Amino acid sequence: MAATLVIVRHGESTANRDNEFTGWSDVPLTPKGYQQAHQVGLTLQHAGILFDGVHTSLLKRAISTSNVILEDIHQLWLPVNKSWRLNERHYGALRGKNKDDAREFYGKSQVALWRRSYTAIPPLLSTDDLIHERRYRHIEEPLGESLSMASARLLPYWQDVIAPALRDGKNQLVVAHGSTLRALIKLLEEIRDEDIDGLEIGNGEPIAYYFDDDFQMSERHYLMS
Repeated sequence: MAATLVIVRHGESTANRDNEFTGWSDVPLTPKGYQQAHQVGLTLQHAGILFDGVHTSLLKRAISTSNVILEDIHQLWLPVNKSWRLNERHYGALRGKNKDDAREFYGKSQVALWRRSYTAIPPLLSTDDLIHERRYRHIEEPLGESLSMASARLLPYWQDVIAPALRDGKNQLVVAHGSTLRALIKLLEEIRDEDIDGLEIGNGEPIAYYFDDDFQMSERHYLMS
């Protein structure tokens, strides 16, 4: 059965505003971020898409964005699946650091490699600093991740949860993060490892993927209000 998948990166967070590496840090949206979330809601309302399921991470910048969107499209009653597998890529010891300061310390080319490469791993944390967080008590927190590693932990959620729903003709909304959405797009569009560095996902810019009855992607485009 034909189905639609819409993916959205959360609205601007305080870390986005302050030019910091965020990863699994649980930072809120800025006022601009809430405005972006409302704009996505308006766009989806105009598109008239009726969703059957919603997926987001365990981080409040994505959860808040999804709540705003669902309220604006009058679908707040929908079940929302929250999974650590949709969390932003774990930036290890870079988390919380200003990106310009990191470039000054490590060099521009090295930071660019950590940010954009598929396989480069940032400096690792020395210990699991989220070990006492209830939301992560059932998993082993990574100490840092490449995009490849983030893609590997995203894949089971796509295969076991999102894809089966789409195959059943159920429209799905995914509100997540820049890196995990890059990983998902790489999978959907079969982008080569060496070509992923040029892919950017803007805050609050919904992308729709349309699947035909044989679960083949028939169309993809950015939704505009």
